[in-house]
Amino acid sequence: MKAWLNRWRRRLWQALLYRTAFGERTAQGAPLAHTRISPSTCIEGEEGLQLADHVFIGHFNFLDAAGGLRIDEGAQITNYVSIVTHSSHRAIRLMGRGYATHTGPAAARPGYIHAPVHIGAYAFIGPHSLIEAGSRIGKGAVVCAYAQVRGEVPDFAVVSGQPARVVGDVRTRDAVWLARYPELQEHYAAWAGALPSAPPAASPPPPT
Repeated sequence: MKAWLNRWRRRLWQALLYRTAFGERTAQGAPLAHTRISPSTCIEGEEGLQLADHVFIGHFNFLDAAGGLRIDEGAQITNYVSIVTHSSHRAIRLMGRGYATHTGPAAARPGYIHAPVHIGAYAFIGPHSLIEAGSRIGKGAVVCAYAQVRGEVPDFAVVSGQPARVVGDVRTRDAVWLARYPELQEHYAAWAGALPSAPPAASPPPPT
């Protein structure tokens, strides 16, 4: 009996708190019928979030949109991802106790970082990764789990590590898959702009 109650308690908890459902709206109220955001994701500064349709944002993410966060169509943010558009890590050292008593705008504090983040169409952000202020993730890019991104990620790049570096190009494998499933070529070209011509690879790319 106890096991049965526990099972239903878990299902109820998941249904109420951690269930992602289709249908969101932009900060301006425009409907996004195919976008899903888990209720366990924390979004700060939501008025600065520019969200497209067909976006997926999974469980236990932290999105800081106060400095401007743009997420383009079809991007997927998995779980336990942090995206920040500001940082005080330098300013607190420079100002000490004066940081807490500063009365002007936060961005005016010496050393304070405040810059927007842009995630391109159909990019994939792996779990436990960090996207720092001022970063741009190109369309179709893959950010591997636990990566720390600072700066520019080229379109279609695979990045990994802390700090993240380019370790591959998704088009290498995309070309293989599209040759196997030619009926998908139209869908791919619709967002990517062209079909992939696989770039030469010095070593086998990581699975993507």
